[in-house]
Amino acid sequence: MNRIDRISAILVLLQSRPVVRAVDMAQRFGVSIRTIYRDVRSLEQAGVPICGDSGIGYSLVDGYRLPPLMFTPAEALSFLTASKLVEQLTDQQNSKHFHSGMDKIRAVLRSADKINLADVDSSIEVYRNNLLPSAKHPNLLQTILGSINRRLVLDMRYYTPSRDSVSDREVEAVLQMQIN
Repeated sequence: MNRIDRISAILVLLQSRPVVRAVDMAQRFGVSIRTIYRDVRSLEQAGVPICGDSGIGYSLVDGYRLPPLMFTPAEALSFLTASKLVEQLTDQQNSKHFHSGMDKIRAVLRSADKINLADVDSSIEVYRNNLLPSAKHPNLLQTILGSINRRLVLDMRYYTPSRDSVSDREVEAVLQMQIN
């Protein structure tokens, strides 16, 4: 990866995470920590307001926003594929949120990439799994995701047809963060 691409990728990382450690960036890009320090310094000299605490990591100043960076055709195609999967394999509410995000992604694509996605769109098909969200629980995934976000305990009831038994469990999400 050349320096310009690496600096752009560092900027994307800083925009997408609250804190990014230099050692993690060095590992990710296969360069030394000193190289990361120089790249971050270049971003600062270009006017990007970066905060850095020794031993903690780098972050963008709160409230600082940059215009969207361009997606590669391969990235755009991967988002289209993910869109098809989300549409068929998650609940209606999650699909709605994803499609809203996908519209924002399409909005920043070059015209040629928009045309390419439109052409490929009809070639990708994901078939719905009948075990997924039903009319009885149409937005169950949103309930689960909401409990994770608000750190709530879910009371879940399981039915085991082979034993004709019901069991109750309290389930609590445990968040693990790993910055790469």
